[in-house]
Amino acid sequence: MARDLTTALVYARHWPVLGRLAYLSLKLLGLEFPRGVPVGQDLEVAHGGFGVVVHSRSVIGSRVKIYPGVTLGRADIHRPMEESSFEGIVIEDDVILASGAKVLCKEGVLRVRRGAIVGANAVLLDSTGEGEVWAGIPARCIGKRDGWNG
Repeated sequence: MARDLTTALVYARHWPVLGRLAYLSLKLLGLEFPRGVPVGQDLEVAHGGFGVVVHSRSVIGSRVKIYPGVTLGRADIHRPMEESSFEGIVIEDDVILASGAKVLCKEGVLRVRRGAIVGANAVLLDSTGEGEVWAGIPARCIGKRDGWNG
């Protein structure tokens, strides 16, 4: 599968010598994707991913599709990090994060389970189940993904 430049740069962040250059190139393209964030196979950063922000305590699985404007981060940014109960965000395999989706965790680990979809401009504050579709502000489960067989 051919990758676009943005996705190629996400994977290049781990290269020993050129990784820092790849990270800085992503920033110039409008993405904050820390070098320490593990990413599974076949990530797709759709349409260049402008405006994507990923917290350094995130984990991204395989075959995840991330659209522009997606944020993975803390819901309690008003607190200093050392006072936060936030532990991280896990995006499991086959997840779709639609344009403008915000995945915000206040405490512990928020999990977007395998095959889930977070709709456009949704603000997800809770973990999802497998193959669920979440939408709204705050996001709530509105159904199951068509054709999802887990």
